[in-house]
Amino acid sequence: MGNQYVEMGLSAPVNVTWEMTYRCNLSCIHCLSDSGSARAGELTTGECLQIIDDLSAMKVFQLNIGGGEPFIREDFMDLMDYAHEKGMVTCISTNGTFIDDKCADRLNHHLVYIQVSLDAASADQNDAIRGKGSFEKAVRALERLRERDIEVSINTVLTRLSFPELDQLVDLAASFGAKLRVSRFRPSGRGKESWAALNVTKEEMLTFSDWLARHIAVSTGDSFFSVSTEERRSLGMNMCGACKLTCCISPQGKVFPCAFLQDVEFYAGKLPEEAFASVWRNSPVFTSFRNLRVKSCEGCRRFSLCNGGCPAIAYHTQQQLNLPDPECLENLIKGKDDDADRGYFRFEC
Repeated sequence: MGNQYVEMGLSAPVNVTWEMTYRCNLSCIHCLSDSGSARAGELTTGECLQIIDDLSAMKVFQLNIGGGEPFIREDFMDLMDYAHEKGMVTCISTNGTFIDDKCADRLNHHLVYIQVSLDAASADQNDAIRGKGSFEKAVRALERLRERDIEVSINTVLTRLSFPELDQLVDLAASFGAKLRVSRFRPSGRGKESWAALNVTKEEMLTFSDWLARHIAVSTGDSFFSVSTEERRSLGMNMCGACKLTCCISPQGKVFPCAFLQDVEFYAGKLPEEAFASVWRNSPVFTSFRNLRVKSCEGCRRFSLCNGGCPAIAYHTQQQLNLPDPECLENLIKGKDDDADRGYFRFEC
């Protein structure tokens, strides 16, 4: 009964990803949302407070806050204070450039987790992806957070530029009493333009799978269950949680299955005009996701480990959701001698 319940979706999400603004002071070349300049229709403070009330009423446990750069919002800390007053845990993804001593002091009063984004363990390599001066500012933020014993991790996106830096990033995180979190690169936002140049090769992804098995302390969320091995089975989810355990709210209040599927065909509703409970329970898009099956994967020996992989990757590379993740471990092993080793390749289990 438990598995069926998860397949159909919980009565409320465990956590919600909320991109609070499109504005950002950096222009990372792999940005999932093409953030940078302000866009029309971003939620007002009052609308954000309404949404927090709505999510709290549904007993959503955690808000995963991102952007753009969330700290660029003048009201951001007030919104976080309000969410914490409502009993929610917050996990904030930031480039770190706005975390000064005053900001760090205020963060220190709540149950909050911070993910500071870096894509290399040195300024030269990191700044080639994230912009000049970003490494130094992020390191200063990590220092301030460490001084206040705020739980923090370094988050890096796996690309062919960050791949050689993984061991150094583990060491860098440890020097701040932090862990490394590796996120999967997906061809959305500016990532569509940089995908062919930045996506790791099949051989690199296979090597990364082995590396993950040897670095159990490195976290991935649900990014890499498609290449997880038995060693990591007990660490997290083995399936896409979109519309079952989680979903995404855009800076304009639009609701989507996940942050990487914000195309118009995946639009599920708009907050706060619509009640979040109604969107979560009744959206045809969400119902479709809960019934999504990758039938060609169901006979695979690894199906219990990845359940077909990431639908967002399948959609962006193959224009369909119900196809196998082209970067799942089984497909990588089968296709490792293929010449088309980067970009929009396609295999089937």
